[in-house]
Amino acid sequence: MGNRPLVTVYITNFNYEKYIQTAIESVLAQSMKDFELFIIDDGSTDDSKAIIENYRGQDQISIIYQQNKGLNITNNVAMRAANGQYLMRLDADDFLEKTALEKMSLALEKDARLGLVFPDYYYVDADGNRTGLEQRHNFEKEVSLYDQPAHGACTMIRLEFLKSLGGYNESFTCQDGYDLWIKFITHHKVSNINEPLFSYRRHGQNLTTNEDKILKTRKQIKSVFVDENFKSPSTLGIIPVRNTFIDNINLPLFEIEGRSLLERKVQACLASNKLSHLVISSADEDILRHAVEKFNGNEKIIIIERPKAYADKNQSLNDTIQQSIDYEEHNGRNYDAVMTISIEFPFLEAETIDEAIDTLTLFKSDAVLSVRPDNRLYYQHTGKTLAPILEQEKFTKLEREALYKGVGGIVLSTIANFKRNKKMTSGRISHIVVDQKTAFGIFSKFDFELFRPLIRN
Repeated sequence: MGNRPLVTVYITNFNYEKYIQTAIESVLAQSMKDFELFIIDDGSTDDSKAIIENYRGQDQISIIYQQNKGLNITNNVAMRAANGQYLMRLDADDFLEKTALEKMSLALEKDARLGLVFPDYYYVDADGNRTGLEQRHNFEKEVSLYDQPAHGACTMIRLEFLKSLGGYNESFTCQDGYDLWIKFITHHKVSNINEPLFSYRRHGQNLTTNEDKILKTRKQIKSVFVDENFKSPSTLGIIPVRNTFIDNINLPLFEIEGRSLLERKVQACLASNKLSHLVISSADEDILRHAVEKFNGNEKIIIIERPKAYADKNQSLNDTIQQSIDYEEHNGRNYDAVMTISIEFPFLEAETIDEAIDTLTLFKSDAVLSVRPDNRLYYQHTGKTLAPILEQEKFTKLEREALYKGVGGIVLSTIANFKRNKKMTSGRISHIVVDQKTAFGIFSKFDFELFRPLIRN
């Protein structure tokens, strides 16, 4: 091995005494030996230190103890200490396949433009038994839309590029992989290896099990990056409102604590930092009267009476959207993008609206949908039996066969895309994942009864 190792691997550990030895040994067993290994313990209070100390004095291994600095600060500690050309983090509860370093470093060696490479991976349980396989899209053949990030750990990075991008943003306490991903796809080439090269252990204590924290951090990462590097598109929001009766109650006008659902939806939209103006479009006289009473005089709000034919339940929203765009253009206001916001999803917040607009900007997409991944089994009748669709019962989890359910009530499109294709959901469509509360919609009496106590919490 030369003076400078090819790869720096660092293992981050906090109270993983049960798993840390397996992680360390998986690095030492690599087929490619041109590496250095940093073991960084972030203030563990279990017996991790006793296990780590067994490796003190070994060639290639350095040990760092620190006190609860958190993931991204730790990542920057490793970046500054690293001597290798390439850098890779291994979480202490995961472990590598024998050829992981060899195959990832070879990909980087072959292409000087490549800044980041990541593999497929196995899922394993707490005892290390394989429970599944995550197979990513093939970046050489399939991927042109980069809105599905690499896994944060076991992603190998060209260290020179990482330093030039300023390292990791230490204001984020999780989702280092997303921060890294956004920076690299904007400035450098990224790719993958369609082969499982590590095992990701799911045991209930993973940081990635905290969905709300992850989704909130992703919003923040996008917002910071867009605000620093891009100009956000001017966006027209449209709330199309029908007189939707549930149990003899007109849903948009239903009041809780003195505010109607329509008012709550409008206030969420007005709190957005990215919406330029907001249209309330309805054919219902009571809704229009309510809107005028509550919002007339607000310079950001436009109230438009739409033809009753546009409000029919079987009618698409395309005519309503076009009417709103035409109205605004007639009044001298032109926009880069248009967003429909459904009143049926009462828990949508301004940050999610802004995230959709940031996502359109970051991934240079034509449209954005709010969704949730749906991992339940779905079946179709073949005439002979019920058969699972997309072979979802398989051991392998394929990105190309993943299901997403449209929820949250956001559809966003560039104006150019809408005018070109005469519909919102067309062109290159990216997505934002919303939390379970934002995904809740009111479409039945049962939904309405569930909603009433929730809104007071």
